[in-house]
Amino acid sequence: MTKFLLTLHLLAAILAIGPVAVAASMFPPAARRALAAPDDAQALASVRLLFRISRVYAAVGVTVPVFGLATASTMHILGDTWIIVSIVLTTLAALALNALVVPGQEAIVTELDAAATGAQTGPVTAVDARQTVRLAMFTGVFNLLWAVVTVLMILRPGSTTGG
Repeated sequence: MTKFLLTLHLLAAILAIGPVAVAASMFPPAARRALAAPDDAQALASVRLLFRISRVYAAVGVTVPVFGLATASTMHILGDTWIIVSIVLTTLAALALNALVVPGQEAIVTELDAAATGAQTGPVTAVDARQTVRLAMFTGVFNLLWAVVTVLMILRPGSTTGG
């Protein structure tokens, strides 16, 4: 059972976290291009697609800690320090993604949509460009947290496997 759960955990991490990390990282520069050219339908479509990928894979990403906790439970290592640190960092990454990255993307997409449909009352301003910079920072924090969790999963401090 442990090998099966570990396999599901790894597959979920690769298939869920990878795409959201890439899409979230690509979003700020794509948003800046769309902000610079509000009439470019393809730029807006790219931003919408990256937002959709981020939002969907953020939801799918919940499976990663679920399978991770199940795996750790069957291995009787839930009390190990590296597991506890990984759980805390995973929680912080999830909070960054769901409280900062995805809502930040949504706000930018909403503003771009309003500008594209003429519902915007004024021009797209420099404040929007600053939002993309802030969003890039939040995305970097999310990706860094996942990188640290990945290293912990590989090195497993105190592991008896010699890793």
